[in-house]
Amino acid sequence: MTDVFPASPPLALVIFDCDGVLIDSEPISLATLTRGLNGIGLAISLDSVRERFAGTSMTSIMERVAREDGVVAPDGFVERVKAETLEAFEAELTAMAGIAEALGLLPLPFCVASSSDPVRLRRSLSLTGLLPLFGEHVYSSAQVERGKPFPDLFLFAAERMGVAPETCLVIEDSVPGVQAARAAGMRVVGFTGGGHWGHDRDGRDLMAAGASRVFAAHAELGRIVAAG
Repeated sequence: MTDVFPASPPLALVIFDCDGVLIDSEPISLATLTRGLNGIGLAISLDSVRERFAGTSMTSIMERVAREDGVVAPDGFVERVKAETLEAFEAELTAMAGIAEALGLLPLPFCVASSSDPVRLRRSLSLTGLLPLFGEHVYSSAQVERGKPFPDLFLFAAERMGVAPETCLVIEDSVPGVQAARAAGMRVVGFTGGGHWGHDRDGRDLMAAGASRVFAAHAELGRIVAAG
């Protein structure tokens, strides 16, 4: 007798991470963070910052730095790094190639759920011309108790969009983001087209974290969504 497994319910929502998925911001923000951490006495490389902290909020990053490295940031450090990052964004930030066109062809509702703080998140989307495509459907980890890799943000986004978690597909570029989507009971695929993913275009880390597949160009997004 052949076992019969229930099919996944039809997709009702696509949830996008922002940094490294919609906008090519991670090379900028990771470089700024690395310089900042070096400046307060933490000898850490850009590669180590990417590996340890990509996809997580500044609050979580500084908690880990204090706990794991014994370095406590001085007053105003987080605000200074955020300000320097936004300044760099004004000059350098771009949208991911093909994302606007891909969003315009999506047959499903979509939203953003990002570890960025609300000011940076909306400014980033505005600078790259993507904010009008999402309207008010922009959600930040500042709106929930726990950020990625916990499921809170994705569950919050699904609730706000009025859909069940099991009908959501998450597009993520970080291991904590993939872990958060899986913990939320959502389907998740990995995106490796960002400038910070040159080390692993095959997305081995994302697949190991639970992504069902990976892709590197938004021209593939329609096919990814159609496959569920």
